[in-house]
Amino acid sequence: MGELLQVEHLQAETGQRTDGYLSMAEMQDGSPVRVPVSLVNGADDGPTLYLQAISDGDELNGVGVIRQVLKRLDPALLHGQIIAVLIVNFHAFHAHQAFSPVDGKKMNRCFPGRKDGTSSERIAYRLFHNAIKQADYCIDLHQGGVRPMIDEVRVRVDRRKRIHRVCMELARVFGIGYILDQRGPEGQLARSAPDEGIPTIDPELGGCPGWDMESIQKGITGVENVLKHYGLVPGEPHIPEKQVVVDGFFTVLSNRGGFIEFHAQRYDHLQKGDPIADVTDPFGNVLETLRAPEESIFWSENLRPMVASGEMVATLGKNIRYV
Repeated sequence: MGELLQVEHLQAETGQRTDGYLSMAEMQDGSPVRVPVSLVNGADDGPTLYLQAISDGDELNGVGVIRQVLKRLDPALLHGQIIAVLIVNFHAFHAHQAFSPVDGKKMNRCFPGRKDGTSSERIAYRLFHNAIKQADYCIDLHQGGVRPMIDEVRVRVDRRKRIHRVCMELARVFGIGYILDQRGPEGQLARSAPDEGIPTIDPELGGCPGWDMESIQKGITGVENVLKHYGLVPGEPHIPEKQVVVDGFFTVLSNRGGFIEFHAQRYDHLQKGDPIADVTDPFGNVLETLRAPEESIFWSENLRPMVASGEMVATLGKNIRYV
C-alpha cells in the first residue's frame, strides 16, 4: 500500500483521484469561500507535482490547462502524486479582475502568506503550508492578462542561488520555446517556493480576454512534458532543441497619440533599427515610426489599436541567449 495523499481534509488513496473543495474564508453573508482542489495519487511511487491556476483572477488559460491534464491522467499509470488547485484567487475570479476586491491585493504577491493576514494572504498561507510544501516541483500557471503576448515561461529566482539552475531546467523541460530569466517581485510563488527548495516555474500562457485554446494547448503539452521528463507518466517529452531566453524587457513608448500600424508581430526576432510600428493620425498619415533600440524579441503589444503619447505600444525581450 502506497502513501496517502492528503491536503487538509481531502484525501486520495494509492491509485485514486479525489476532487473537492477547501473552505478558505467566508463571504459577507457568511457563505463559504471554497477553493477547488484535485488530488491524484498514483499507483506507484514518484515525485509530487503541484499545479495551480488563477492566482490572478482574470488569467483563465491555466485552469483550461489543468482541466485537460486531469482528464488525460490515469492514476493507475501515474508514478507519483499531483496536487492541483484550479482557482486560487476566489474573490478576484468572481470579480473578473486580477486583484481581490476584498483586500485589493494581487495573490501572486502574497506568498508564502500570513496566517493572520488579509484575505489573500490567508489563502496563500493555507495553500503554501498545507499543499505546496509537499511538492517536489511546482508550476504556477498564468497569462498576460488581456494584453496580447507570446507564450513563455518565467524563472523568478536570483541567479546566484543554487536552485536557479534547477528552475531553468524545469522551464526548459516545459518546452514552450521562450523563457524569461529575471528575478521576480517579493511574494511571487515562483520566488517563495524555491526559497523552500522547491523548483518552480511561472508559465505565462499568452494574453487574451477569457481563454485561448492555442495557448492552453501549449500549456497542456508543457505540463505533460514535465510529467514525462520527471518520470510521473510514461512517454517521451516534446522539448525544442533550442529555446530563446531573455532577462528583461524594453518598453516601446509612443511619442505621439494616434492609431498603431504594426510592421512587426509577436515572436519576431528584431535587429537594432528594425521598424516596429507607425503611429498615424485618424486619416492614416504617419506621425512617427517606432524602431527596435537593440536586438530583441517582439514579446507583447498594446491591447487596443490606438495610443496616447507616452503610452506603451509594445514590449521587447532583451539580452537574447539560447538553451
